[in-house]
This record gives sequence, structure tokens and C-alpha cells, in this order.
Amino acid sequence: MEKGNQVRLTSAEITALWAAYVNDSAILCKFQYFLSNVEDKEIKPLLQKALEITKGNLRTLIEIFNKESYPIPYGFNVNEDVDVNSPRLYSDSYFLYYLHQSSQIALQGYCTNLSVSVRADVYSHFNECIFQLTSFLREVKELLLSKGLYIRSPYLPIPQDINFVKKQNFLKGFFGERRPLVGTEITNLYLNYQRNAFGVTTLLGFCQVAQSKEVAKFLVRGVGIAKKQCEIFGSILKEDNLPVSDAWATDVTTSTTFTFSDKLTVFYTTSLIALSIGFYGNSMAMSPRKDIGLHYTRLTSEIALYAEDGANIMIKNGWLEQPPMAPDRDDLLKN
Repeated sequence: MEKGNQVRLTSAEITALWAAYVNDSAILCKFQYFLSNVEDKEIKPLLQKALEITKGNLRTLIEIFNKESYPIPYGFNVNEDVDVNSPRLYSDSYFLYYLHQSSQIALQGYCTNLSVSVRADVYSHFNECIFQLTSFLREVKELLLSKGLYIRSPYLPIPQDINFVKKQNFLKGFFGERRPLVGTEITNLYLNYQRNAFGVTTLLGFCQVAQSKEVAKFLVRGVGIAKKQCEIFGSILKEDNLPVSDAWATDVTTSTTFTFSDKLTVFYTTSLIALSIGFYGNSMAMSPRKDIGLHYTRLTSEIALYAEDGANIMIKNGWLEQPPMAPDRDDLLKN
């Protein structure tokens, strides 16, 4: 049985650890700000727990980096990237929705990281992350439910019989009669709508506190893209008379005081886009109706271009930290 750090970290392991550190350092800034503003006595303990989990994760990651004599990523820190004493930017309900959305995303990421982890200490870390997060996510869902804030996906009728697809038009969706949406299509349309609606609220707040005009313009563009994509997902659901929830724009205050650094807001925005590209790819694979797949293809192209613009802003300002990468052999041979 492999123990400790007897073998080197693989490319997959070091990349997972590196990305986890950068993401957790950014999330830590947000949690500390949320805690300084939250008023709800039921939400505050969950934010405190989320903060402690994040701090514990960072400590473990630092231990692994130090064992390997691997440089600890710069990431984000409270002194530079957030003013925890700035006025409230979001409502308490937003904080709870954030815990729900971020926990869901992190859980998927941890599962991927666990699947590529071989060394015992790395496997143990991501396994512990999953164990903590599954329990925490249940608490968040229960609080959302008790407050009447949880937005359930649409319900489906119970079929009378087992049926099999008999016609090729099950796959069509451009011309003629369209079949109703199947469960996987509904689920992904609902989830992608929710993510974009939450993104609208998040970016609206970011826009208000942006320091540079370039970043503000970039974030405003993101709000427009997310709103448009909500409209597309919502319209497909409405065609089958399925309910579509409202966005949460009212969860943003009118504060324009510095809250988060431009570096953090652009990083967070581009990270969400990268995740959306993955979600859209998965949604396309699970959507037999061709017209829905075409929507995902087109929307993916749009947000990929937006992500590139975000990356260019980060490079221009010296914010884009270089991830682990293979050695440049051609450059080494020149020396």
C-alpha cells in the first residue's frame, strides 16, 4: 500500500491540488465578507461552518505542497482582494443560495479530483472534502426548504405503461411536430437556467463595485449574456408549459463601495464560464432532441469567446497565475 509522499505527485494530482488551493483562497475571501454582513441567525452558522471547512482544506493543501517543496500558489487573500467591512452588497438569501450553488459545483469538482488521485494523502484529502460537503449540502438544502427558498425542478406525471421509442422523429426538433422534453433535457435546462439566473445576480453586484471601466464593461457584458441564456432555456421549458422561476436581481443592494478586487471578480466570472462550458457539453450529450443540442453548441461558442476576453484582461493586468505545466523541452534544448 502506497504511503505518504513516497512517490511523486502526478500531473493530474498536482493540477487538482493547485486549482483547489486557488479556488479555496478566493472562496475564503467571499465567506469572510459574507460573515461580516449576514444578519439571519440561521444562515450565519452555515457560513461560519463553510469558512472553517475552507480554512481546513487550505491547511491540508499547504501541508501537501510543503512536503513536496512545491511553491504554494499566490491565489487570493483577505488583505488584497476583499474589504470585509464594506457595506452589504447582497441579501442574506443570496448568501444561502451561494452556499447551495458553490457546494454543488465543489462536490462535482471533488469527485473528479478523487477519481484521478492515486497517492494516499491526496486521495484521503479529496475523500474527506466529499464527506464534509455532502453533509454540509444537506444542511443548506434543509434550510432553503424551511425558508421556502428552494426552487424545485419541474414534476413529471407517472406513466401508465413502459414505452419504447418507435420513430426517428424522437431525435428531431427543427421542423414539424416536436416531441415533449424528456427528463434529462428538463433537468439540464432547469439547472442551466438556475446557474445563469444566479450568475446575473452575482455579476450585477460585481459590476457595481468594479474599480476599472474595462472590468465594469466586461462584467456588464456578462450580465447581458447570462440574461439572454436564461431567456433561451426558459423559453424551451415554457414551450412544454413547464414552470420557470424568476431571477434573483432583487438580492443586490445599491452599494458601489469597494468590496471585491477586480482580480477576484474577473477570476470568479471566468471560472464560472469554464464550468458552464462543461455543463453545456454534458447537457448536449444528454439531450436527444437535435434543436436543443444546437442551442448548447451556439451558447458554448458565445461564452468561450467571453471567457477569452476575461483571460486577456487577467493577463494584461498580471492577475493570471500560471498553473502547473509541462517543461518546454525546445526552450531547454536552446540553453
